[in-house]
This record gives sequence, structure tokens and C-alpha cells, in this order.
Amino acid sequence: MLRRLYHDQPETFAFTPDNLKWAQAQMQKFPGGRQASAIIPILWRAQEQEGWLTRPAIEYVAAMLDLAYIRALEVASFYFMFQLQPVGAVAHIQVCGTLSCMICGAEDLIGVCKDKIADKPHTLSADGKFSWEEVECLGSCANAPMAQIGKDYYEDLTTERLAEIIDELAAGRVPAPGPQNGRFAAEPLKGLTSLRDYDSGKTKYNASAQLAVDIGDTVKRIDGTEVPLLTPWVKDGAAAKPKGKKPAAKKPVVGTGVTKQQAVAKPKAKPSSTISPSPVVESEPETLKAPRDGGADDLKKISGVGPKLEGVLNDLGFYHFDQIAKWTNAEIAWVDSRLKFKGRIERDDWIGQATALAKPS
Repeated sequence: MLRRLYHDQPETFAFTPDNLKWAQAQMQKFPGGRQASAIIPILWRAQEQEGWLTRPAIEYVAAMLDLAYIRALEVASFYFMFQLQPVGAVAHIQVCGTLSCMICGAEDLIGVCKDKIADKPHTLSADGKFSWEEVECLGSCANAPMAQIGKDYYEDLTTERLAEIIDELAAGRVPAPGPQNGRFAAEPLKGLTSLRDYDSGKTKYNASAQLAVDIGDTVKRIDGTEVPLLTPWVKDGAAAKPKGKKPAAKKPVVGTGVTKQQAVAKPKAKPSSTISPSPVVESEPETLKAPRDGGADDLKKISGVGPKLEGVLNDLGFYHFDQIAKWTNAEIAWVDSRLKFKGRIERDDWIGQATALAKPS
């Protein structure tokens, strides 16, 4: 299926303060220089905030992660979890159309969506409240047919029940997710054949549906007001140290063959020098107020430099490959301290790339 950006795009995108804090916390999960690994959750957060993934949002996230825009677009267009066009303001309904659901009536559920929402998938209803699509297996085969609405599963559906759910959502109510035919979870339709003494009456719904109901988080999109922000690895604005299980006092640490106490008792090797290396002194490179007469070089040809980073370099006064090729270590330190993520220049070998690109063809 060809996936393209929607033709009508908003002008700008920015995370809310709480969502920005959450996104920045995701980046702290990864080592320095590897923040791009957070792209999927951050793109998802942008989609949750806006309802769909806009071009300005993709560009915003790319700049935040210091990625070339095309890299972020590749991710957004590859995964079908990302909606590249507007969805219903109340709910986007994803009907599972794979084998188990299909033989149990998924086509009839799609018919309900066509009647009550729109003839074609990814089309807004007349009031703009709903949209729908058919998706591949959502993994709830024992409770077929089913649909995902927002973040929750609505299972054991009939055409009548799906129509009622859409009407309830339109009226501002949120139907409880989970099985819709009285089943507690995924037990056989005719009743339990094992674990008969299990007391399902401890909660009204199964664990997943009960939690969604308890926190009032069904269907509703993430808007950054959740408490807590679900970033337990961050404490007081800094990345918390990972907590690993300590080895038993006399048991060997995995992979070492010695106990923790023996490892501690073993004298540490002395460093080759007792003198700490001095920090590199920064020195401002030669800059230009404007590109030379022939026009600026396309700095994006340097691997690791995207449109956003090229703009930053231009703002600093760098327009040509030969400027970058001449940077000394002190000048690299000067530029490095003014980029959002340190270490990129040496890691991607900008000097070597720029030297090669500066040579006349």
C-alpha cells in the first residue's frame, strides 16, 4: 500500500510542555549520540497529541533527534501504526480483518463502519468524529471478531454491539473495553473447562480492561497530563542509575567466575599516568557572514547532517566543505559545544567527508 503525506498540512507543530518533558525523558534511555533510537515512541507521542502524524510533527521529531528528515519519514511511512492523514476527533476504529475475525464476521463489522462512518477507510465521518480502517491480525483470535478503538480492544463484537459502541462514543460516553458478550477474558464460550475454582468476581473486568476503566484511559488520547509521566528511569531531571539484581554474597557473578567480594578485593590496575587529561581548549574557526559567490555547498551531503543541522551550521557561519575540512581539534570542540548533541563531528568523521567533498571533481 502506497503511503503518502496528507495533502493539507498544518503550518507548525510543537509538543506541549508535559509531552516535551516526556519525549526528552525517552531520549535518556539511550547512550549519548544514540538518541535516534527513541524515534518510534516520540513519533507515537506526537500522533497521540495531534490525533495523526503531520509533516511538521515528523520534521519536529527529526530535528529533536538530530536526524535527517527523510530518516524520520521512512519510519513514519513504514509502520502502519502511524496515521498519515486526519482521523476522527472522537475515535479511529481499526477492525481486524484477518482469518479468525474474518470467518467470525469481520466483514459485517466493516459494513457497520461503512454505514455509520464513511464508505471508504481513512475517511472522516460527516461530523468529523470518526474514521475507520481494516487492519491485519491484532492477536485477539479467541475473542473474534474484534476491533481496536483508540488504545483498547473491543472483542466478541456483533454488528449490533459495534453500532451501539459508535453511538455511545458519539454521545460522549466511553463503553468499557474487553469482551462484549459477557465473557470475562478469553475463556471458552461454553464456560471454563479448567481452573473452575478461579474467582473472576474479584474484579468486574479482566485485568487489562479493568485498569483502563479504573484510570479512565479508554479511547482517550495521551495529552501529556497523565500523572505520573511514566518515566521512572528519570529522577530529578537526570537519568537514574539502572537497578540490577545484586548477586548473592558467595555466588559467582555471571560470566566472571568470581564472587562480587573477590572482584572488589582484587587490586585495581594502576593507570598508566596519574595525570588527568586536560580538556581541549575551544577555538573559534574561521566563519563567513554569507556564502561565497558560487553559492553555499550542500552540507547535507555530509552523512549525519540533515536540513536542520545544515541550518545550524549556516547560522554559525559555515557554508562550504573546505571550511569544515580545515577544523582543528580546538575548533571541533568549539563547534561541538554549539550543536545539540556532542560527539557527532568525530563519530561521523565530518572532517574526512568534507575533505573528500571539497576536492574538485
